[in-house]
Amino acid sequence: MLVLTRKPGESIIIDGRIIVKVVRLDGDAVRIGIEAPPDVLIHRQEIYQEIQQSNQEALTKTRAAVPRLSPPVRPPSPGGAVSPSTNISKP
Repeated sequence: MLVLTRKPGESIIIDGRIIVKVVRLDGDAVRIGIEAPPDVLIHRQEIYQEIQQSNQEALTKTRAAVPRLSPPVRPPSPGGAVSPSTNISKP
């Protein structure tokens, strides 16, 4: 781990595209600002851990089987007509 000392208003640059700036000190808390491209995800550690845990649970949970539906039942044709394939007349 790299440990740096910075004063309010000072920054560090990561990978030439992420800027971390010390905005202010409030007692024992440090307020920082982060400038990064939109494709870089930034999360607080506790939120990141919750996301990882939720993703892991989603991968390991077994899903209940989806019930299969029976094929649709076709209503009888009106007037009791016979289908064309069986209505063959002989000369």
